[in-house]
Amino acid sequence: MATRLGLGLPQMRQYDIGKDVPDVARAAERTGYDSLWVFERALFPEPATQGLYGVEGLPWPDEYRNVAEPLVTLALAAAATERAELGTSVLIAPLHVPFQLAKTLASLDAASGGRVIAGFGTGWSHDEYAAASVRPFAERGQALDELIEVCRAVWGPDPVTYDGHLTKIASAVVGPKPARPIPVMLAAGSAKARRRLVDHADGWLPVGMGAEAVAEQWRVLQDLAAERGRTEPIRTVLRVNARYRSATVDGDRQPFHGSVDQIVDDLAAHAEIGLDEILIDLQSTPRDAQELMDVAAEVHEKARAAGI
Repeated sequence: MATRLGLGLPQMRQYDIGKDVPDVARAAERTGYDSLWVFERALFPEPATQGLYGVEGLPWPDEYRNVAEPLVTLALAAAATERAELGTSVLIAPLHVPFQLAKTLASLDAASGGRVIAGFGTGWSHDEYAAASVRPFAERGQALDELIEVCRAVWGPDPVTYDGHLTKIASAVVGPKPARPIPVMLAAGSAKARRRLVDHADGWLPVGMGAEAVAEQWRVLQDLAAERGRTEPIRTVLRVNARYRSATVDGDRQPFHGSVDQIVDDLAAHAEIGLDEILIDLQSTPRDAQELMDVAAEVHEKARAAGI
């Protein structure tokens, strides 16, 4: 069975969000992409107080200076499409009030006919936490735990009740309900995060940093699921942050950096791991939406021709 392919929607500053998101979403669905995805970057600290991913000295990429709000972007795509699933990889859970986010995702799922995938993570930027978080950085895991519980409660049958640290729902009718149970997927890097995923989530959102590394993470997660007695399959969607170049990149290069043929070669290597789906985010390097659509169509065509 072929690996499902998803596409990252345009959220960066070279795009006209109101026009380009619907255009790219429609084109991707026509091309054959199975899903459309957004990510979250709340702000760009200047000067930087912390390196990218919390790694000292690692600069933030310039394209993070202007990233459109993910759920607004996803709503624009939902209105322009009929079939493609609509996912977040990822929403930074502690930057959202749990009840409001649960209701927003339920409304989007109802409006789109049951196409939302809720991907959550804890983030790493202290500046984003200082600006927007509902809990301190040290409590990010607990914030994610509560968010998942609140979502399950709000999406479930009425009357809804919940008694948590941040959220108190005595007894209430909360609608609209999702069109179907919304899958909850997590980006889980640490041992504690993997346990949370195995025990409380539907799927895993790894990042493509090389096929061997992803394959090893997947083995570890599967072993943990067996150890903890999980019988439900873990859905997997690999995020690929591609940097397209019109010419072949010679010498050492990072995975998914290079020409369309090089990107497809890397997709083939990662597809052999046996994950369900690969999300290809190509938006950072194209000049505009037309180039993004052209490159996305070529990647999809060559990936399918290569048996991916």
